[in-house]
Amino acid sequence: MPDWVTSGRAETPETVAFLSGAALAHLHLVVRRDDVPQGLLRQRLALRAAEACVMRAGRSERAGELRDAVGFLQPGDHPGPAGEVTLSWRRAVERPVSVKALHRALNGALPTLAPEQIAILLDAGQGGPVARTATVLETVLAENPCDEAAALILAEAVLVQALGWNHIVPLLAVGLKRGDLRKRGEDLRLACHRAVIASAAEVIPLAADLARRAARLNAVAPKLRAKGAGAALELFLNRDAVAPSAFTSLNSDRASRRFCDRLVELGVVRELTGRDTFRLYGL
Repeated sequence: MPDWVTSGRAETPETVAFLSGAALAHLHLVVRRDDVPQGLLRQRLALRAAEACVMRAGRSERAGELRDAVGFLQPGDHPGPAGEVTLSWRRAVERPVSVKALHRALNGALPTLAPEQIAILLDAGQGGPVARTATVLETVLAENPCDEAAALILAEAVLVQALGWNHIVPLLAVGLKRGDLRKRGEDLRLACHRAVIASAAEVIPLAADLARRAARLNAVAPKLRAKGAGAALELFLNRDAVAPSAFTSLNSDRASRRFCDRLVELGVVRELTGRDTFRLYGL
């Protein structure tokens, strides 16, 4: 992204809006690139969004702890408040934006809005994408001031829908500061524009890094002779972190662990926890 987008001094509302538009135009190219593992990019941004929401709520969990909270869940397990926020963001980015998908994403510890309410919010607001987004964010927070994560997920959905993107790409949740969510009207719109600029500066290098990592992973695929290796590699391109137990195509837990260790040896996958047991792996 050109340096003038992020280094320029946005002193007027017009300048802020212009720079955020430039940032979104560049991001539009990134989310259309085939060499970027889009599913993985959204998952990484969802983790950042969850961490930002948890921090604003005054909780101590950070990315590694949030990964642990959801990485080993079994049916019937409760991930805790921070884990629920993480699951909501993960579900929000998994499927194309729709009323049904958003209702599913918000159905947890976060208060659930009825599908009819979600549909109304998706069509609310006037003006450009960021202006519409700010309107929805303000509306939801005015009625539910403690439900920041739910409000941000809906706002992100409105933003990407206005941009013509299929999936939520979290931008506001990371870029907005704690005090920004208490703003209203023009002040909130300007904060959303600034959040887009700040987030774009992080998303674009992250996308480039993941594209390089995905290319290295695909390059070693012919060397992997394990049955089901192709399906296992696909998980790495779509998930932030994977436990060996998730590789059902590899027949056994032992085979899955050996497969992950082999990828680490080849330098195309990282072990993310630093532990000897209960490990998680990712690009």
